[in-house]
Amino acid sequence: MNQSNPNIPEEIAPEVLEIASRLYAEKNQSYSMQELKEAGAEVDIPPEFIEQAVQEVRQRRIQEEKRQKRLKIIGAAVAGAIALWGIVTYNILSGAESRVDAAQAQLENQLSRRADLIPNLVSITQAYAKQEYQLADLLTKSRQNYLQADTSTEKAAAAAEVSQAIERFRSYAAKNPQLQSSQAFINLQYEIAGTENRIAVERMRYNQTVQNYNQKVNQFPNVLLAPIFGFKTKQFFPAKAT
Repeated sequence: MNQSNPNIPEEIAPEVLEIASRLYAEKNQSYSMQELKEAGAEVDIPPEFIEQAVQEVRQRRIQEEKRQKRLKIIGAAVAGAIALWGIVTYNILSGAESRVDAAQAQLENQLSRRADLIPNLVSITQAYAKQEYQLADLLTKSRQNYLQADTSTEKAAAAAEVSQAIERFRSYAAKNPQLQSSQAFINLQYEIAGTENRIAVERMRYNQTVQNYNQKVNQFPNVLLAPIFGFKTKQFFPAKAT
């Protein structure tokens, strides 16, 4: 193989020609110091001013390169700060939403516990007032509606139905002395009262966490990123549902 005239692989030939063309163009477009002095002499510019001008141009180029480098560093720093802000904001909103979910789970646990007392109410109603089919049916359907509810809004509405059914039962019991004297009814009343107290406490805690979460979502500058991350304000659990 002839080392003085090696073959150039076909796949790199276009790139070699492109670079060679650029180097040739740069060489032809450059001027030596002597050429610049001769050009300056034609317009009566002393050689020392040409040299000084060359130095100033070089200094300007150096300063411009430094400025561009600083801008790149600043840009990278700003991008990093924005990314960090996004991460911190996401963590804050995610944490607040997790607390809302936890509070909601506690509230729904108590609501489910109250709904589970409905069969006992139905049994007592049927035992002491066999003609009260409507009341027994109302109690049963209110529990079924709650158990079948999926979303928070549906569960709140179903919980309100349970409350109305229980109030209907209490109104009936108030007019039935025999039922009121029943030990089963008395025990059940204690269970219902205790459960409703716990519901009231959990509802208050839930609404407090929702309020805190909504404030974080709507605060500036969180409000700019919340929609991007998919965080939306949440509804309070209405008091009438308990």
